[in-house]
Amino acid sequence: MSYNNNNTTSPAATAIAAAVWIGCGTLVLSTVVGGCAYVKPKWGVWAAEMEGAAELAQAEQNRKITVLEAQAKLESAKALAAAEVERARGVAEANTIIGESLKGNEAYLRWQWIQNLESGSNSVIYVPTEAGLPILEAGARK
Repeated sequence: MSYNNNNTTSPAATAIAAAVWIGCGTLVLSTVVGGCAYVKPKWGVWAAEMEGAAELAQAEQNRKITVLEAQAKLESAKALAAAEVERARGVAEANTIIGESLKGNEAYLRWQWIQNLESGSNSVIYVPTEAGLPILEAGARK
């Protein structure tokens, strides 16, 4: 078997091939650098717009949250006020019932007063005085 080794390329052809490859490489490199130079400013503007839009969306969401929290506090305050009004109505009604039941019950009130004195829970008894002397008769004056 014989091989035909006709791989004889002229130095001029090799130089031309090298020049073509260098030219293509230079063209590709300059295209990439030029493209980057063109795209980079536009990319910066687009990125800034996207960042601004994200910040605006976050600010709007924070505002909505603040408004909802304020509305919840308002509703809570209204509910607490309504509960306080109902409690006051209950106390007023209880006071009316107690007041009505004590009318004309002097004996019961006197008995309660004596029970409180005997229990010793009151350590101070105020005695009405006049000029530093106790008033012995607390009846109606004419």
